[in-house]
Amino acid sequence: MSREHKDLPTLETCLPTLAVHLDRQETFAFNKESQLFPIAGLVAAELNRQGKDDDTAKAETTDEDGISNIFSPLKAPDERHHPHLIELIANELKTAPSEIVDFEMVLYDTQKACVGGLNEELLFSPRLDNLEMSFCSTLGLINSVNSSFSLDDEESIRLISLFDHEEIGSNTAQGADSNFLPTIIRRLSVLSGFGGNAEPDPDAYEQSLSKSFLISADMAHSVNPNYAAKYETDHKPEMNKGTVIKINANARYATNSPGIVLVQECARRARVPLQLFVVRNDSSCGSTIGPMLSAALGTRTLDMGNPQLSMHSIRETGGIYDVDYAVKLFESFFVHYTELGGRLIVD
Repeated sequence: MSREHKDLPTLETCLPTLAVHLDRQETFAFNKESQLFPIAGLVAAELNRQGKDDDTAKAETTDEDGISNIFSPLKAPDERHHPHLIELIANELKTAPSEIVDFEMVLYDTQKACVGGLNEELLFSPRLDNLEMSFCSTLGLINSVNSSFSLDDEESIRLISLFDHEEIGSNTAQGADSNFLPTIIRRLSVLSGFGGNAEPDPDAYEQSLSKSFLISADMAHSVNPNYAAKYETDHKPEMNKGTVIKINANARYATNSPGIVLVQECARRARVPLQLFVVRNDSSCGSTIGPMLSAALGTRTLDMGNPQLSMHSIRETGGIYDVDYAVKLFESFFVHYTELGGRLIVD
């Protein structure tokens, strides 16, 4: 048995909403069980297809009574799902439909990202939250080691961790609430030679956590000019004016003053702007994996992200220059943290 990840470019579907002429509701509401079925085709077209294609023989052999000779605890995939869908998957895998044992399928917006705006200063894309910060942190890490001597005097381990399922609670094997990151850090911290020690220190893991600094990088909210009153008067981040440091007194974000000082110095050295965001006192506030990981690891943490509009919409909007700002900020953090981290003293 093998497992593969495949895209199905030939399977494009739509999720049609009811025309406003037929339902004059003031708020956009729908039933997740009965009103979110994707439409992949029409019955008549499928019947025509089957009439033109007669070599859709069953994969299993049957006896004279037409009963399958192969026992299966579950119904076959082509009995649980539309047979044409199974054919599409099999064609993509270059195998027979009968070889498909099971599959998982996720719908996503297939429209590619594009640059727009009067001066091409805006980025229109699905899933900016949080692919943009994942991209920026990855590129920043790569840029920080682009020379043969980049790590000659490095005493720290430069690491990024990209998690799944943040939007549904992170409580999965691939999520930030798993033991994945603590386990990786523990294994790295007890390597022979780490920290200049020939033999691993029994307290190396705890020492690593106390010396480390975690940046929780998740997209932030740009001020929406159509809803400017929703933002705190002195905290209205704008696109293309730099990465946003997120602050919340109720610890919905993990940022504190020492972290702001550290990131501000990294930004100064990279010559990139920063912004601050605090939600209104009479407004609800989202959260990130920052507080979760900070509590689990006991590591100094800061929440930040690039500003965007229409977060969680199928098409989001960000600033094109903020991408470059964030890449340079991450690169500066990786390059300078060993020096700056040791100088952070909280009295």
